[in-house]
Amino acid sequence: MNIAKHMEAIFLAVVAVIGASTFATAGAPAPTQRSAPLAASANVESAIPVVVVSARRLSAAEKARLPQ
Repeated sequence: MNIAKHMEAIFLAVVAVIGASTFATAGAPAPTQRSAPLAASANVESAIPVVVVSARRLSAAEKARLPQ
């Protein structure tokens, strides 16, 4: 059997199976996620963590002195 000859029929059969499975599972309820909530997400009113770097920038001369 020459598969290259029948690729169009194989493609249409695969599309038909995928389409049928889509309609078959469309009425099924969505799965519920039953994982424990994270500690950070438990407090809804908590602010987003922010990192503040309070250091001065190096000058070109100071950068040149650093070991490579």
